[in-house]
Formats: sequence, structure tokens, C-alpha cells
Amino acid sequence: MAPRSHITGDPVAHYRAHGYGVVRGVFSAAEVAEMAAAFERVYARAIAHPASFREANVFFQIARDPVLGRIVRFAQWPAYFDATLARYRTDSRLLDIVAPLVGRDLKQIINQLHWKPPGAARVDFGYHQDIHFRRPAHAYRDAGNSYVQTMIAIDPHGPENGGMAVYPDSHRLGALSFPERGRIMDAELSAADLTALGLDPAKLVYLKLAPGDVAFWHLCTIHGSGPNTSTIDRRAYINGYVTARNCERGEWAFRDGKACALGKPVLVHYEDLHSRPGPHYVDEG
Repeated sequence: MAPRSHITGDPVAHYRAHGYGVVRGVFSAAEVAEMAAAFERVYARAIAHPASFREANVFFQIARDPVLGRIVRFAQWPAYFDATLARYRTDSRLLDIVAPLVGRDLKQIINQLHWKPPGAARVDFGYHQDIHFRRPAHAYRDAGNSYVQTMIAIDPHGPENGGMAVYPDSHRLGALSFPERGRIMDAELSAADLTALGLDPAKLVYLKLAPGDVAFWHLCTIHGSGPNTSTIDRRAYINGYVTARNCERGEWAFRDGKACALGKPVLVHYEDLHSRPGPHYVDEG
């Protein structure tokens, strides 16, 4: 069966009904090229390190792919040091997408670049729900109504180059107990994980995105992405936003709809931010 890929009607209404949405053509070709150049700068900076590296909230995840050798899987919070990425994280067009869902006073808990270079053998992200990464739970309140993840496509995205697959309507299921398979980024995209939850893999939808499109999804929406078997990269710029009053962590993104600049790093996910800010290399086992 060919992968399904469709979005109909208003993207925000589609999100409310099915747990995800896509807005087409949000960013121009020139703007995508500007972001792509930033990706190249960050990749060069990250791959210069011999291992995964942290400095405060900035983190570069370096992996060894069995085909390509050392690669960068992702970079967290590059907006602290790259002005282009800092500007786009608070672009008013992203606010226009998420404000109907989570308001105009927003903190940010995800600022991340993802790469899936062509031919890489181990770049899957197994099926998961983002809600499982919002820890400690007491710091993230009213999760179902307060959090939206966004993703800007830098390259075309589809099943051939490891584009994202979503399970429609799964945002209504709450937090599920997935089979224990270790880290999501080390787990292959396996339909068995869905059948173990009593879900039908035939209902999956593969998002087909053009450069400049923005996908967005709910914290409980089941999603994942597979290998890149194409000849092009699959780069994605992910920014996650939260209603400020419902989150004790995160960097301010918008106050009453006005963009907020980054300053000294505040606590987001890295628990040792104040006791061990770095810089240091990270042993990921």
C-alpha cells in the first residue's frame, strides 16, 4: 500500500481534529536558502568536535553511522549563537500558526536542527509521543492544551528521505506506554511498535513537505521518521512553543505577541545547567 499523505481544509482545524497540520509555503525560497546556510554553519561547527558536545543549553549530537562515518544528528539551541536561526525562531508567521492554539504569551522549549544525510543507515526516530520528554511533569502543566511543536522544512520531505510519519487522531489517546527500545533516536521505525499498542499501521500518514512548508503537531500525536534512502538531505528546523503560564521552564519567545531575544540561558531540559554549564564532551554510551 502506498503511503498516505493528505491535509484538507484549514490547518488549525485539521490539527484540532487529527493532532497535526501543515501550512504550505510559509517561507520563501530566499528565506529557506538563508536558513540552509545557517544549517551549514552549524554543521561545520558541530562536526569539528570529536564527540557529542555541550555548552549550557547548546548541544551537538555526534553519531557514527555505519555507512557515512561521523555525522551530526541534531543540534539543540543553535539560536543562542546564530542570528539567522534566532530571528526565525520568533518569526511572526510561526506565531500566527500557533497562537490560535496556545496564545500569544509563549515560552520555547525546543530549538533544534535535524539532519538526515543521503545514504545514512541509522537516522531513524522510532515512533513516539513528545509528551514523554516533558520532564519533570510538574513543570509542564495542561500539556494537551498548552504545547505545539513546529517544523520548518528546509528540503523536500517524503518517505524516501526519511520524512515524518504521523498517526492521525492519536493525540486523543493520551500518553501511551511504548515498547521499551532504548533511545528513540536509536530505534528503527517499526510498525511492530504500533501493533503492540493495538494500533493499525495502515492508518499512518506520511507528511510530504516542500521547502518552506511548516508542519505542526500535538504533544501526544504519535510520529516518527525512517532512513534516508534518497540522494538529498532531509533537514528540519524544529521549534516548540508553550503557553507561558503553564510552564516553569523554557526561554521566552513571545510576550503579548512581541518577539523576545535570547539572553543568558535559562533552565529548559538540561538539569545541570547551573552546576555544570560546560563546555564539555558528553559520553552517551
